[in-house]
Amino acid sequence: MKRIIFLFVLLGINFIAGQQGNSLNLIPIPRKVSYLPQDFTLNSSFTITVEGRATGKLCAYISRVLRRLDGRTGLFFSQDFITPGTLPETASMMIQVSREGKVALDEDESYTLTVKPDGIHLTSETDIGAMRGLETFLQLLQTKDGHYIIKGVSIEDKPRFPWRGLLIDAGRHFMPVEVIKRNLDGMAAVKLNVLHWHLSEDQGFRVECHTFPKLHELGSDGLYYTQAQIRDIIRYAANRGIRVLPEFDIPGHTTSWLVGYPELASSPGPYQIERKFGIMDPAFNPALSLTYEFFDLFFKEMCALFPDEYMHIGGDENNGKQWDANPDIQAFMKQNKIKDNHALQTYFNNRILAILTKYDKKMVGWDEILQPGMPKNIVIQSWRGRKSMVRAAREGYRTILSNGYYIDLIQPAAYHYMNDPLPSDIDLDPDQKKMVLGGEATMWSEFVNSETVDSRIWPRTAAIAERLWSAGEIKDVQDMYRRLEVVSFQLEELGLQHEKNYTMLLRRLVNNRDIKPLKTLVDVLEPVKNYDRLGQRAYTSYSPLTRVVDAARPDAKVARHFREQVDDYLAGNIQLADVLDTQLKQWRVNHNNLKKIIENSPILKEIESLSQDMSMAAEAGLTALRYLRNKNTPDTDWIEEQKNFLKRAKAPRGQTELMILPAIEKLVQKCAEAG
Repeated sequence: MKRIIFLFVLLGINFIAGQQGNSLNLIPIPRKVSYLPQDFTLNSSFTITVEGRATGKLCAYISRVLRRLDGRTGLFFSQDFITPGTLPETASMMIQVSREGKVALDEDESYTLTVKPDGIHLTSETDIGAMRGLETFLQLLQTKDGHYIIKGVSIEDKPRFPWRGLLIDAGRHFMPVEVIKRNLDGMAAVKLNVLHWHLSEDQGFRVECHTFPKLHELGSDGLYYTQAQIRDIIRYAANRGIRVLPEFDIPGHTTSWLVGYPELASSPGPYQIERKFGIMDPAFNPALSLTYEFFDLFFKEMCALFPDEYMHIGGDENNGKQWDANPDIQAFMKQNKIKDNHALQTYFNNRILAILTKYDKKMVGWDEILQPGMPKNIVIQSWRGRKSMVRAAREGYRTILSNGYYIDLIQPAAYHYMNDPLPSDIDLDPDQKKMVLGGEATMWSEFVNSETVDSRIWPRTAAIAERLWSAGEIKDVQDMYRRLEVVSFQLEELGLQHEKNYTMLLRRLVNNRDIKPLKTLVDVLEPVKNYDRLGQRAYTSYSPLTRVVDAARPDAKVARHFREQVDDYLAGNIQLADVLDTQLKQWRVNHNNLKKIIENSPILKEIESLSQDMSMAAEAGLTALRYLRNKNTPDTDWIEEQKNFLKRAKAPRGQTELMILPAIEKLVQKCAEAG
């Protein structure tokens, strides 16, 4: 509690301390929060109404909020599905809205929220701002003296950045409609406002195309979205104040396109859908007039299907091998004085930009498209490093940051949380800073399917959402983790499966036997980070995603808490010794229990040595703890033996890593220093 109060004081916010246990669990933290002395008591007579512009999508949003609130409290509110015509004149909560918001970049999402004993008032310029305020309202629910209450507050809030996105890759592994929808609900809950939908890859073209039907008929294995489904998802997102930005990646990452239309390729076919992952050679032929005739017709259809003013063309990781090997392309380059493949791709991008402009779209691309000769009316998405974002802003391009937000790389939430698009020391002037629109978390799908994708997105993306909404000065990692646990639990009510599917996957691994010994181990495992998983085992788009590495989650909570407790103990909190002792003893005996399960579940054999190492590491930790508590000094041979063992135990197995080892190392090292 003291930490969060101090944080708000630092920000110059009027923050009056409430009672112990009344800490707010808000993600993102609003711009300005004041505690009020009294709360609003919630009961079954609670109602909501709207003054001003009561749009149909806002009324539907209110209906969903009431059902979520009903679900948390069991109070049986009398209001059911609300429409503009069924709003009462007076209500417990009054929402005042001036106008309907546009689902577009730079729309007003601000709101004010006041909670007093006699009523709740939410005021916003747009219905989208009201939606953002309703999510904050839901997070204010608490219990007090045996009653449900809404914490008394006064909040003024607006986002720091206008572009706050999540990319979901449906190309490498198809993501069914229900996956997209439940993640849109999660995005709305934490105030994200852009779904970047990656719809084409070497492994699949995922959109029904009437003009060129062989794209989805031959390039998708039958796994694609019909145009009716796409329009449904766009409406679903818009009703939550979320834009849908489609990405069709060109000129590379295009094998699936060329299965049906090999005449557009830079090298003769035939082509087959790619099953492996990585950077592939196939690319569109930029020297053919037929290529641009194709894209003119293709984007005419897609621009009509997707209403957002922006269209993403990818533009990344084109290795140029087919261009180099094609004599006609080389002759074209010489004839048009195009010096290299970068310049050739700039030529291609400008031709595509002209087509998109013709259909009233603005172009977005990965930072590879930031080349001399590109006009300033495009948006650069920086993924390879912050330098490209800074360069783009300096050169007058609008830009968004994804470098540091690659959630498929299995980095902890703290890593993403401390990655600020505009840190205080960034070398940009005020006008250049305005060119930085925000950022996007990116969920590439090499190693996820519909069962596991939620666990890679949530809850860490909520931390990224706060970084993109809240003030840059908010950097308390421990408090972020405290609030993240609460919000992660709340996200489950939206159908997200990041918590639920964990035990389901473990049950599958043990063939429906007792999962406790396996869970004890997997609770402290994490998948290997970055793209090390590709280097440790061959994968295709049809490889199983049902192993321990798929059940193990990024930022393993049990292991993180243990590391924090060891740090606190070594910093002088000796009361934690008993807690550490109890935990280490549980880990020490776990291997004997898990061995019996592994005998009947061969799929677990790949992590058997990890299980044994956890037991041995726990024994090392217990011995070190005993030395420290008794203020005894171990002999140097024991210290060296443990250091060598712990170093060996860090080796991944089954593409997973044992995340308690750094803490055990600290205990052993402390023994060495004491000697």
